[in-house]
Amino acid sequence: MMIKSTVTALALGVALASGSAFAYQQGDFIVRVGAAGVDPQEDSSELQVNGDPLTAVVPAAAPATAGVDSNVQLGLTFTYMVSDNVGFALLGATPFQHTVTANLGAVGVVKAAEVSHLPPTLSAQYYFLGKDSRFQPYAGIGVNYTTFFDEEVAAELDAVTSTLGLGEATGVDLDDSFGFAFEVGCDFAVTDRIIVNAAVWKIDIDTTATFSYAGGNKIEADVGIDPLVYMVAAGYKF
Repeated sequence: MMIKSTVTALALGVALASGSAFAYQQGDFIVRVGAAGVDPQEDSSELQVNGDPLTAVVPAAAPATAGVDSNVQLGLTFTYMVSDNVGFALLGATPFQHTVTANLGAVGVVKAAEVSHLPPTLSAQYYFLGKDSRFQPYAGIGVNYTTFFDEEVAAELDAVTSTLGLGEATGVDLDDSFGFAFEVGCDFAVTDRIIVNAAVWKIDIDTTATFSYAGGNKIEADVGIDPLVYMVAAGYKF
């Protein structure tokens, strides 16, 4: 009986020790690396030519709006736990690359530009379950800064604007953006150090795209990109 009780106590002790090893605790640092996809939920104002709607010049171009395609890149998150349940996280990635299109109604959808962007996002996260749970759902709120670069005008748009007498664009610029970000995700502890992760963000990204032409002419559109960002990753806890 004594031997049986001792074995039971040891087994219970091991189980408790193993469970607590999965805990997130104050001071932990968690790195996650995986595939991140940006899926724009864009909403665009009507394209403007020197301040006037493009459809005033080309009625067949209605609704004359801009669009942005999706892209997948390498995503990284870094979380520092300031308590057992609260962490601060930074989302980063290799540069996302997007095709910007112009929907010109009956004229058709034409490729307007190629752009790259980086969307670093800083969030405060709350982990809901007890510290001994292998499964750790969390939610976060934070701020995003998106910077656009390597913008290039597409030949398809130049072909259309040449028929309007504007000629070929001398350049295109997308304004950088600040906005709020909301996040939900979950970690599952494979070992006391290794985790698998899935997360999704809703990010507020608003920009103005400006195509410049000779003589000071411009085509502009305000674009709310507002993407859903999905990430599936593996992680390590230090």
